[in-house]
Amino acid sequence: MAAPLEVTLYRKRGCGLCDQAEFHLARIGKKLPLRVTPIDIDGDPDLQARYFLEVPVVCVAGDEVARAPISERRLQDALEELSGR
Repeated sequence: MAAPLEVTLYRKRGCGLCDQAEFHLARIGKKLPLRVTPIDIDGDPDLQARYFLEVPVVCVAGDEVARAPISERRLQDALEELSGR
């Protein structure tokens, strides 16, 4: 079995779109091996300055894959492509 794809989800507390993105990643993770690391941007001034109006943002290996608003289908397609499926 392939190693899980390392996914970073930049989010913040109380963000409905962020919750939705996390839900999308959980559903996609049932079909594709993912290891999702959620990072709250409010804990880091640099991340907050970078992503404040952009969250949620999904990255793989430091490269942005998706940002708000996130389509589950497009996100899954991008992650499948990155994983070689």
